[in-house]
Amino acid sequence: MYSIETSRSDMELLATFGRVGHPTAAGPGVYDVHAPAISAAGDIEHLLSKALAVLSPAQLRVDPDCGLKTRRWVEVRPTLEAMVTATKRMRLSHGLT
Repeated sequence: MYSIETSRSDMELLATFGRVGHPTAAGPGVYDVHAPAISAAGDIEHLLSKALAVLSPAQLRVDPDCGLKTRRWVEVRPTLEAMVTATKRMRLSHGLT
């Protein structure tokens, strides 16, 4: 499995996977941990939709861009909650459990 920083690039790095294929799971980042902003579930869903255009649901892992040590809990908690909410919504909308 790969973990890739892709939140700032709007999943641009995944375009290569679309062209050449990707045989394993990937965790494209959906939370820019270098910015002090709190991500909304809708923004994360947008990134997950872009990832699903390239990866199958079985390949997709929902990850922040990298470690959370650069952020304070006041930013991390609501964004992680938004990641969970977005993931649940995406699963429901794609008929996944």
